Amino acid sequence: MMRKIIHIDMDAFYAAVEQRNNPKLRGKPVIVGGRPNSRGVVSTCSYEARAFGIRSAMPTAEAYRRCPNGIFISEANFGEYRRVSAQIMEIFHRVTDRVEPLSLDEAFLDLTDNKLHQPSATLAAQWIRKRIRAETGLTASAGVSYNKSLAKIASDWQKPDGLTVITPEQAEEFLAGLPVRKFFGIGPVTAGRLEKLGIHSGKDLRKLPLWRLSELFGKNGFWYYQVCRGIDDREVVPYRERKSLSLERTFREDMANRNQMRQFLRSLAKDIWDSLQKYRLSGRTVTVKVKYADFQQVTRSRTFSGAIPSLEKLREISIALFEETQAGERPVRLLGIGVSSFDSPQNSTSGELELEFHDATDANVANAKPVSTPG
Repeated sequence: MMRKIIHIDMDAFYAAVEQRNNPKLRGKPVIVGGRPNSRGVVSTCSYEARAFGIRSAMPTAEAYRRCPNGIFISEANFGEYRRVSAQIMEIFHRVTDRVEPLSLDEAFLDLTDNKLHQPSATLAAQWIRKRIRAETGLTASAGVSYNKSLAKIASDWQKPDGLTVITPEQAEEFLAGLPVRKFFGIGPVTAGRLEKLGIHSGKDLRKLPLWRLSELFGKNGFWYYQVCRGIDDREVVPYRERKSLSLERTFREDMANRNQMRQFLRSLAKDIWDSLQKYRLSGRTVTVKVKYADFQQVTRSRTFSGAIPSLEKLREISIALFEETQAGERPVRLLGIGVSSFDSPQNSTSGELELEFHDATDANVANAKPVSTPG
């Protein structure tokens, strides 16, 4: 049986929540993320801000240069975002239990069999979008197709507040004309490499044999070979094992004082430890990440036979790994700690836990998925 997959992506989610809660912000360029005078980045922004060329992951300093009259919200209200996200996820579960969240604001749903007893995934997607608008006051875009990658591409096709359907009959022609940058799983760096080779569309990508794609991109080459042909056999997985938990901060100014960095790592380790306790996780691998002022990045890791037993042990290991770097001899712009190789049962649906805003002055933490950002 051919699957019926929907990808739902909230439109400019964090900014939309802020505009909904504060009518004075409606119709204005709202940028949620770091402060304009910091090294933070834009998490998401309203469509009014996007008219100025602002986008997710852009440095907030650059966003300010483009839109000095924008409204920058640096104290992210994660509690409210999570509350609204929970409302939206509850709506999804009225339709199906096969819900795979990617972040607070997007998810895959398998509607092959659904609680609405609705044979049309398109009509089910319309129902979901109407319920979201009625119950939260927010808009969502949806993509409907027979696999996850096509549904993800479709949800982005008519943003905001759009619904796009890609049927099996339409897929080949649709993908042939699709720019390589639009394919699910092909990021800007890979797209740039492909474009330098004269590969600009799905039609061009199909001309590369599998051996050549594997030669160029290793194991990812097989995915590129499949995705440009509309092949994606991945199932919607309601619960996924968490692989790692990490926190990092970008400093407002480069730091060169090793003692200050040690103290900072001790504080960061406390935040990590608290999250490990919250999610009932115990890990055997600790990783310290250092990004120098020239943007060179290094990591140092150590894996143990048993789980890290205490906060003090986590601090001790983190400091020891830090001492293996050139931090202090070279100015540092970012420090991070990660824990992985979990032993305990997992009870979360996210693959990682990271900082949403990379600003040393912002202590808020949220679930995130690297491959995805708020719409």
